Amino acid sequence: MSKAPLMPMATAVWLVENTSLTFKQIADFCKLHEVEIQGIADGEVAKGIVGYNPIISGQLTREEIKFSSEDQNRPLNIVDKEIEIRNDQSKVKKYVPLSKRQDKPDSALWLLKNHSILKDSQIAKLVGVTKSSVTSIRNKSYWNYNSLNAKDPVAMGLFSQKELLKAIEKAERRILKEKKDKETSHLSIKNENS
Repeated sequence: MSKAPLMPMATAVWLVENTSLTFKQIADFCKLHEVEIQGIADGEVAKGIVGYNPIISGQLTREEIKFSSEDQNRPLNIVDKEIEIRNDQSKVKKYVPLSKRQDKPDSALWLLKNHSILKDSQIAKLVGVTKSSVTSIRNKSYWNYNSLNAKDPVAMGLFSQKELLKAIEKAERRILKEKKDKETSHLSIKNENS
């Protein structure tokens, strides 16, 4: 069974007023009785109901109305678009249980020791702590620094190995770019002094 359009009575009012479709075609499309459509046309039914344009709402096309207007035996077909709702997994914040939240500073320390090329902001994003926390751990001024134990965050399930590798690659590209920029600025200074 085909679906009825949104606001069938208002849609029927609009179709009666704006098309040359038969009462039967409008009735079938709007899932109303043909007598109701006749009443709308005569002004006896749906008084005060403002017509609802099914083209604007994407339920009908002008072509569909045109084809059915030219052939009185052809029914109107509602545009049935399935809307795909995607969930980009990389954007979803992962819930970290309370028991593992205390491991976040330990993981930040592990990353600082084992992957020192990562920026504080990258570590903060990976582990899920603030950048200032990572900076204070790096500077050994973290409030609880002496009781921290470096723990592998991938092994603890805070994030995946893939995410870690992606962050390391990004850091390596940044360092390479900074090195190139330094060399080009050093060469330009040398050339100016020559």
